Amino acid sequence: MSAAPLFTLLSRDGCELCEEMLTELQTFCRSDSGQFEVVDVDADVQLRTRFGHKVPVLLLDGLPVCHGQFDAEEVRRLLRER
Repeated sequence: MSAAPLFTLLSRDGCELCEEMLTELQTFCRSDSGQFEVVDVDADVQLRTRFGHKVPVLLLDGLPVCHGQFDAEEVRRLLRER
Protein backbone atom coordinates (compact mmCIF):
# COMPACT_ATOMS: atom_id res chain seq x y z
CA MET A 1 0.00 0.00 0.00
CA SER A 2 1.36 3.45 -0.87
CA ALA A 3 2.10 6.06 1.76
CA ALA A 4 -0.58 8.54 2.72
CA PRO A 5 -0.60 11.45 0.30
CA LEU A 6 1.03 14.70 1.39
CA PHE A 7 -0.76 17.82 0.27
CA THR A 8 0.63 21.33 0.43
CA LEU A 9 -1.85 24.16 0.78
CA LEU A 10 -0.47 27.48 -0.42
CA SER A 11 -2.32 30.08 1.59
CA ARG A 12 -2.07 33.60 2.98
CA ASP A 13 -3.25 35.30 6.14
CA GLY A 14 -6.67 36.92 5.93
CA CYS A 15 -7.78 34.92 2.88
CA GLU A 16 -11.32 33.58 3.37
CA LEU A 17 -11.04 31.18 0.42
CA CYS A 18 -7.82 29.83 1.95
CA GLU A 19 -9.59 29.20 5.25
CA GLU A 20 -12.45 27.43 3.47
CA MET A 21 -10.07 25.20 1.52
CA LEU A 22 -8.16 24.38 4.71
CA THR A 23 -11.37 23.30 6.43
CA GLU A 24 -12.34 21.10 3.47
CA LEU A 25 -8.82 19.66 3.24
CA GLN A 26 -8.82 18.82 6.96
CA THR A 27 -12.13 16.97 6.55
CA PHE A 28 -10.87 15.16 3.44
CA CYS A 29 -7.62 14.08 5.11
CA ARG A 30 -9.45 12.76 8.18
CA SER A 31 -11.69 10.55 6.06
CA ASP A 32 -9.18 9.62 3.35
CA SER A 33 -6.02 9.30 5.48
CA GLY A 34 -4.04 12.12 3.93
CA GLN A 35 -1.56 14.51 5.47
CA PHE A 36 -1.06 18.17 4.71
CA GLU A 37 1.07 21.18 5.40
CA VAL A 38 0.13 24.83 5.06
CA VAL A 39 2.66 27.18 3.46
CA ASP A 40 2.38 30.96 3.46
CA VAL A 41 2.67 31.89 -0.21
CA ASP A 42 3.90 35.37 0.72
CA ALA A 43 6.88 34.00 2.67
CA ASP A 44 8.62 32.76 -0.50
CA VAL A 45 9.29 35.06 -3.45
CA GLN A 46 9.14 32.23 -6.01
CA LEU A 47 5.84 30.89 -4.66
CA ARG A 48 4.37 34.38 -4.47
CA THR A 49 5.42 35.10 -8.07
CA ARG A 50 4.05 31.79 -9.38
CA PHE A 51 0.91 31.37 -7.29
CA GLY A 52 0.27 34.67 -5.49
CA HIS A 53 -2.80 35.60 -7.53
CA LYS A 54 -4.26 32.08 -7.44
CA VAL A 55 -4.38 31.30 -3.71
CA PRO A 56 -5.49 29.09 -2.28
CA VAL A 57 -3.59 26.48 -4.29
CA LEU A 58 -3.51 22.81 -3.36
CA LEU A 59 -0.45 20.82 -4.41
CA LEU A 60 -0.03 17.05 -4.45
CA ASP A 61 3.54 15.86 -4.82
CA GLY A 62 4.45 19.44 -5.71
CA LEU A 63 1.99 19.68 -8.59
CA PRO A 64 -1.12 21.90 -8.57
CA VAL A 65 -4.35 19.99 -8.03
CA CYS A 66 -6.83 22.82 -7.64
CA HIS A 67 -7.01 26.48 -6.77
CA GLY A 68 -9.72 28.76 -5.50
CA GLN A 69 -11.92 25.90 -4.33
CA PHE A 70 -11.28 22.39 -3.06
CA ASP A 71 -12.21 19.85 -5.74
CA ALA A 72 -12.59 16.52 -3.91
CA GLU A 73 -13.52 14.67 -7.09
CA GLU A 74 -10.33 15.80 -8.85
CA VAL A 75 -8.22 15.01 -5.79
CA ARG A 76 -9.62 11.48 -5.60
CA ARG A 77 -9.06 10.97 -9.32
CA LEU A 78 -5.41 12.01 -9.02
CA LEU A 79 -4.91 9.81 -5.97
CA ARG A 80 -6.18 6.79 -7.90
CA GLU A 81 -3.56 7.48 -10.58
CA ARG A 82 -0.75 7.88 -8.08
